[in-house]
Formats: sequence, structure tokens, C-alpha cells
Amino acid sequence: MGEFVRILKEEVVSFPLYIEAIRFAFHEENMIRTAVRALALNVYHVGDESVNRFVVKAPHADYFSNLLTYFRKQCIDLNGLVSETLKNPDSDTTTAILAAVDEIEDDLYYISDVISAGIPDVGRLITDKIMQLLILPLLLPSLQLDAANDIQIGAITSLYLLCCILRIVKIKDLANTIAAALFCSPEAFIADSETKLNGYVPDHVHEIQQPENEIVIEVNGCSKQIMQSLSSSSQVRTEDIIAKGVSHSTLRDALLSYITVGDDLQVLGSLSMLATLLQTKVELDEIMLDALGILPQRKQHKKLLLQALVGEDSREDQLFSLGSSSIRDEFNCELDGYLQTLKDQYGVACSSLEVGTTPSAHRFQVLHTLVSLFCRSNISPETLWDGGWLFRQLLPYSEAEFNSKHLKLLKDSYKNCTCALLEETRGTWPDLLVSILRDEWKKCKRAMEASSPPKEPKCILFPLEKSSADDVLPSESSIIAGEKMCKVVKVFVLLHQLHIFSLGRALPDQPPTCLPSDIPENSRARTAGLDASGPKLGAELRLGQFSIWYLIWLIDDDNNNDDNDGDVDAVPCRIAFERGKERHFCFLAISVGTSGWILLAEELPLKKHYGTIRIVAPLAGSNPTIDEKHSRWLHLRIRPSTLPVLDPAKSITHGKAKTKALVDGRWTLAFRDDESCKTALSMIIEEFDLQSSEVKRRLNSLLNIEGGIDVPDSSLHPSEASSSTQTPSNSSVHVTASLNSIMFANLKLPSFLDVNPNPPLKSA
Repeated sequence: MGEFVRILKEEVVSFPLYIEAIRFAFHEENMIRTAVRALALNVYHVGDESVNRFVVKAPHADYFSNLLTYFRKQCIDLNGLVSETLKNPDSDTTTAILAAVDEIEDDLYYISDVISAGIPDVGRLITDKIMQLLILPLLLPSLQLDAANDIQIGAITSLYLLCCILRIVKIKDLANTIAAALFCSPEAFIADSETKLNGYVPDHVHEIQQPENEIVIEVNGCSKQIMQSLSSSSQVRTEDIIAKGVSHSTLRDALLSYITVGDDLQVLGSLSMLATLLQTKVELDEIMLDALGILPQRKQHKKLLLQALVGEDSREDQLFSLGSSSIRDEFNCELDGYLQTLKDQYGVACSSLEVGTTPSAHRFQVLHTLVSLFCRSNISPETLWDGGWLFRQLLPYSEAEFNSKHLKLLKDSYKNCTCALLEETRGTWPDLLVSILRDEWKKCKRAMEASSPPKEPKCILFPLEKSSADDVLPSESSIIAGEKMCKVVKVFVLLHQLHIFSLGRALPDQPPTCLPSDIPENSRARTAGLDASGPKLGAELRLGQFSIWYLIWLIDDDNNNDDNDGDVDAVPCRIAFERGKERHFCFLAISVGTSGWILLAEELPLKKHYGTIRIVAPLAGSNPTIDEKHSRWLHLRIRPSTLPVLDPAKSITHGKAKTKALVDGRWTLAFRDDESCKTALSMIIEEFDLQSSEVKRRLNSLLNIEGGIDVPDSSLHPSEASSSTQTPSNSSVHVTASLNSIMFANLKLPSFLDVNPNPPLKSA
């Protein structure tokens, strides 16, 4: 070892290998940095006290300061990428952000490994540098200041970095100091951010002299007066403060305000921050969780019970009196100690909380904020699920914290979502509604009962995934309607489960939907010979009174065929899947339970009143419309049979389709006369009504969670929601349909229908 280390009087005086290695600690080549860090960690884990004293002695200790300075630069670079993405969501920065995130998290894990080596004073040294170089001057001020400059970091990036630091760097003092700083006013950090960062003073933030005992901070020309702490009064609404343009009294209030009035990313970032604090169980004292209002009551009860059992106090009486003066005094005393430490070590002056503040009041604020979030309609379901996870973690509540008003707000939001769900029973995708709801129920239950939130903190760095509607599909597309239905289902399932949680009930593994009903004997499906499995291509079915329709069609006989062995009422029609090549079919609309289909069958020449199924298309979303100029023509929209959003391989991520987007087909059917066309239209409406009614019946027990939600009557018929189409220029009747929408058997279609759909009819 003497070749690498010089020792004099049991002290290391020279360590050339280590000194030369850390010279390349921040080399631009990643492999070199990795090698240096591996060597440094081996040195730190030697366990020799003289080596430990050497690495923390000046000037070698500068390596740790330089490490944190390098890390700060990476954070600022990441903020630049995130800011560019937020300004221009179409920019291709996803790969760069992911690479930056990986490097930042690798650095934090390396810092954590350095601390775990157990070298005395290294943990304190790193804590001080993280606070002085990054958290106090950059991250915490950014939670309040909206404007950003070349030095400051945006709120979204700050929330992510704070989550990473708390989650990866396991230092008790660091975690508690960050939590205590959340009770400081944002203005308490302005001086540090202006004077400590290379002497740079931002031009958009400065202090204006005001009368005695009053300070106003001007941000971008708007004066914002500092208000007293909201924590002393649970009746003050933080959203009202933001709306009036007044700054928050503490950073904790700013976090809660992001949830009540912020956009999707701000809400998700604030929820991730609170969830990370809640999960920092080992490093963060319970008193800090209690002060933040996110300590579950069951933990508070456990703590008081243990204190009572060991005879420290008469704490058993306090289990049901959380607002007692003794708890309040202990709470304020311990929190004041953390705030005083913040002032003594880092020069950040934080006012103590007002007398009378209790943990119960803080929990009330958090609960009120989360309930307000669940009442918002402009937040994505995925973000609401993160809020639901936090809500679930804080259960159970006392009546003083979660009262009847909160329960009523949840009920009102649930009823509104129920009405939206009922609209989907007469929408474009009712046949998939029950199955999607059952699937989302399992996913939501699994997410609510998980040990961590559904989304990782790094998700807040990226804009929400674009809908298929963005520059890909028209707004009237059935795919757009399907995505909307999935969002409605996600929110409905969350609110339903939260309602069960709030009532203290056990959450079932499956939603309480009704079982499928049997096919009625007098139904069109039963008469046609179909069973519960539905139609199959190439199978036979009964056509009814319009048999031998080829002869009727050709000779244009006005006499009705009296030889009727059934009442299926298949209607003869013509359709062209290729220009100039019309085909003759029997049209039939059929529903079985929650499913429905439009069938085109060819009559069997040797078997009277029977035909072979050639084409099957979904009934729901067909939007039948009789042409304005040709009353014998019926226009149909043919949607895909499945939703791409249910198949991740076909979903659209960040505005780019992974596969070719599915499009709706357009059919135009020509019937013998006006009456036949109206008969086909009535058949579609009748069968769709049966399909919709069955979907409602299946959901009825789920919708009436307490028997107090009325199921409204059916809404408009599908024909009333569709506008008429224009007449084609030629006399032939054509159709273009997506091959993903329809099943074909023994029917050869031209390749252009699948490659480049170009329907001759202009449809609304």
C-alpha cells in the first residue's frame, strides 16, 4: 500500500492514486467518470480512520463541493429541456430528458453510496452543500415564483428534484430540514437566490419599501402582499388566494394550491411531493408528517397508545381529543425547534406557526384540498388516481377532519360522473362499457392499495400523452369518443372506490354489476337462430319474409310475398365495396345482451328464407341517416371493433402514432323503396335501444351506490345525433370501410380500401 499512500505518524499525508483520480471526476466521458467513482467508493469503504480524515480534510474535501456544484449544473440543464418541452410539446426532447434524468438519479445514488460508507462528517458536509447550493437558492424559491430565468429552476423540475433527493439520499437531517423549510414564506429564500448564485440578481423580482411592518414583493410588475399563515384557519380557501394574485404565506400552502387550481403537471408534481414525504418513513420524523397534515391518523393513535402504555402521560385520553392543549404545545415546540435549526445553520428566518394551530387543522387542509381535486373536471384521470392513492393512505379520519360537507362534495362529484357514464350507454361504445369498467376497477383497486403512487415522479417532466384527436383523427371520430368514454370510466371508478373508502367499507375485487340476461324468446336474434356467442362469418341464419328477394328486386314486383315463415324482417339492399361492382345482400340489425351487430347476408338459393352471413359490423356508433336527396339510401358509420387505447401497441404516444390510426368506415346502402329504407332505420334504432337498455341494467346496481342516484331516461337515438350526408356525383352507390371495423367471409375487397381509404361520399 506504500506505493499508493504515504503515511507519517499514523496520518495519511499523500494519496496520489485518489488525488489523481478525482481530477477526472467530472470528465466529459461517462466511462471515465464511472471508473473514478468506483475507485473513490473503494477508498471510502477501506474503513481506516486516517484515510477518512484525509478525504474530508482541505483541500481534498473540495471534491464533495465540486460534486454538488456539478450536480446543480445538471439540474439546471434538465430544467432547460423541460422548459423547452412545456413551451413546445411537439419538440423531440423526450430522449434527452430521459437521459438527463438517468444521469441525475445515478449521481444521487452515487452520493447516497458515499454517505453509506460511514465516513464521519461526510453526511453533514453533503447535507450542507445540497441545501446551500441547490435546495435553498434554487428549488424552494421556484415553488412560488412563476417566472424563470437562466439561473432559476421551474416549479415542475423543482418538484421532481426534491422528490428524487428525498427518495434516494437517505439523510435524516436533510429530510427534516426540507420538510421544515416548507413552513417558510417563499420570500425568505429570495435573498439567498439573489446574492449567493454568482452574484446574479434577477431583474423580475425585487423588494419595494412599504410602511412599517409590511413588505410587498413585486413579481413581473404585480404587487403581491404577504399574507398570514393559512394554517391558523381552515376556512380560508387557497384557491381564492391564487385567484386574487396574492402570494402564499408558506411553501406548504403553495403545494396545496397547485392541487386546487394548478394544471395537470402542477397537480401531479405536488401530489408526488406529498407522497414522497409520506413515504420517507425512516428519515422523516413523524412530527414533521403531522405538521404537514399527512400523518395517517392510525399512526397518530399508535404513537399515543404506546406513550400511554409506557406511562409517559395519560395519553389514552388524547386518542379521541387530538386538539388538546398538551398535544398542541408539544407540536408547536418540536416544530419551532426545526425552524430554529433552519435559521441557525442556513440563515433562513421562518416565522413560527400561530398559537392554536394543531395537526388536526393541517390534516383538515389536506383533506379539503384532495376533495376539491376530486371535484375538478379539467384534470386527467391518471392524475386523479394519484390523488386517490394519497387520500387512501391518510385513512381513517376523524369527523372533525373529514366531515359531512366533504362527503357531500364527493357524492355530488360522483353523481355528475354517473350522469356522464349513463350517456355513454347510448354512445358509440356501449358494447365495451361493462368490460372496460370491470378492467379499470381492478386496475384502480390495485393502484389504491399499492405501496407507492401509480406514477413515478419523473412523469411530471413530460406533457400528458396526446389524444388521438391531435393532428391525427377528426373530432367526430369514434376513436375520440372511445377515449372520452375510457376517461369517464376511470374517473367514475375512482370516485366510486373513494366513496366506499370514506364510508369505511371493504372494497370488493369486482364491481357489483348484474349478470347477463338470457336472450328473450321473441327477440330478433333468437328468431334468426343466433345464440349468446353472436354471429359468425359463414354461418346460416333465418332471413324471414324477404326471401327470394332477387326475383322481387329484378322484376320490381309491388306485391308482397305472403309466404312468411318468420318475423326476422331482413331487408334486401345493394352496396358497392368497389366502384362499379354492386352486390346484393339482406340487411339485418341484431342485438344480443350488451352487443349488437349489423349483418349483411347472402340468401341461400336452395334453402328458402335462410342466408349466409358475409359481413359483420358493430351496431353501436353506426349513426344511421337517410340521405336528404335520395330517400332510398341509408348512410352508416362503421367504427372499429376495438379501441386502440386498450392496446398499448396501437396507442399514440407524444403525438406520434405507433401504427396506422384506425379510421371509421362509411357505408351507403340502397334499398328497393322508401319504406324498406325506413324499415332498416327503425330496425337499427330498435336493436340499439335494446342493447343500451341491457348495458344500463348491467350497471344499475353499481350506479345506485346508496340508492339515491336516479337513472335518467334514454337520450337521443343514434339517428338524431348524425347529420345528413351529401349525394355522390354518379348514380352508383359506394362504400369505403376500414378492414379493422368489419369481418368479411368469402368476400374479396380491393386493396385500396385498407391502404388509402377515399370514400366517394362526403360524410359529416
